[in-house]
Amino acid sequence: MSATQSTPRTPHLRAALLVVCLLGITLGGSNLALAQPTVPGTKAPASASAAASSPQARAIFAGGCFWCVESDFDKIPGVLSTTSGYTGGRTANPTYEQVSSKSTGHAEVVEVIYDPSKVSYTRLVEYFWHTIDPTVKDQQFCDKGSPYRSAIFAVDAEQLQIAQASKAALEKTKPFKEPIVTEIVIAGTFYPAEDYHQDYYKNNPLRYKYYRNGCGRDARLQSLWGPLAGK
Repeated sequence: MSATQSTPRTPHLRAALLVVCLLGITLGGSNLALAQPTVPGTKAPASASAAASSPQARAIFAGGCFWCVESDFDKIPGVLSTTSGYTGGRTANPTYEQVSSKSTGHAEVVEVIYDPSKVSYTRLVEYFWHTIDPTVKDQQFCDKGSPYRSAIFAVDAEQLQIAQASKAALEKTKPFKEPIVTEIVIAGTFYPAEDYHQDYYKNNPLRYKYYRNGCGRDARLQSLWGPLAGK
């Protein structure tokens, strides 16, 4: 992607970082390393043999920047892999440029593959709430527009029921006054994002931290949920 292909953001942090990334410019003496998913739609877990012998389930969450959502969910024991991608739109096989132009209807999402014997879907949903700002529509932190809406994309009727019940319970106990506007819908087709988006927080830690801090994500989460937000 060139500078002219990038869709401007507020405050343009992420677009600038992507330009640097694709031009191969180094920051702090560290070269860019791109993640290469081994299977479309998933990234290989740390131990492929362990994953093969474990039960697996799938969940999809939208919380604004998918770099950040990946980073947050990779912290949870029982999560086997996370993959950035797009869902909820009209265009087949959308590109990042198409999605960020707000013309396809897709949201930036993360597909979470997890071991249900180690972590439940209920727990993933509860964790998700504390990693987003559920009070704003078509926006998460400094990223604005429908691609950055918060949403739970349930993959079946059971997940839909769990997510809806979790939202109803949260409305009664939430520590803020604003209503929760996060969407809960049945997932459509999931399209993996381009390779350079996968594991971005691992492959480009300085750029990632600059973006996340500059976007004010953690500061807003702490103001909503308290100092343990996302833990």
